Amino acid sequence: MTTNSNPPSPAPQSSAKDSTSQTAVSLALGWLHTARFLTTAPQLHFLPPLEVPEIAFVGRSNAGKSTCINTLTQQKQLAFASKKPGRTQHINLFSLGKQGLTDAVLADLPGYGYAAVPKQDKLRWQQVMANYLVTRENLKAIVLLCDPRLGLTELDEILLDIVRPRVQEGLKFLVVLTKADKLTRVEQNKALSIMQLQAGGGEVRLFSATKRQGIDEIALLLWQWAHPGQVLPT
Repeated sequence: MTTNSNPPSPAPQSSAKDSTSQTAVSLALGWLHTARFLTTAPQLHFLPPLEVPEIAFVGRSNAGKSTCINTLTQQKQLAFASKKPGRTQHINLFSLGKQGLTDAVLADLPGYGYAAVPKQDKLRWQQVMANYLVTRENLKAIVLLCDPRLGLTELDEILLDIVRPRVQEGLKFLVVLTKADKLTRVEQNKALSIMQLQAGGGEVRLFSATKRQGIDEIALLLWQWAHPGQVLPT
């Protein structure tokens, strides 16, 4: 029987960086999966005062906000997607933290800009959201959901103007370009480049629930923002 003088090639090993990244991603996703309903508020004064970091999700109706939240938390119906976009006019809070302890909160703000909502309701909720974004003391980060096929709308621009002073003071800011699977690779790169110029120093990520795109990166960012100073395990 002939023997092969060349020893078999060793199986490829993951780099330490890849291993660390995967461990960190698993931790971040596991943390997001702990999301559970905390409370709902029709007005700001109904929101409980909290000391843990709060991360707010905002965006135009039909931008895919509920889908994004449900995908990141790996829960099908955590964020309610109304069949009539723009009709949900409450701020919903979800607590995060393992073993029943809350170490951060997600805030799901009502979608804005939907044509079927009466003008007076639009104006009222624009004011409520503006007040929330300016005055909520434990707000540490904002995630703006945007359909890249439409780009930033006038209301998105208004929101950016409102939060700019707080971003300059250190508030974290992320633009999530949803429904990225609807774009070609070239269109994705173009949308990413344009939004990076418009985001005013904020982070920008492409996201697709269908293609599972951007989930790991966004989960890591949210975990890091909610746990400043903590080092992810290797």
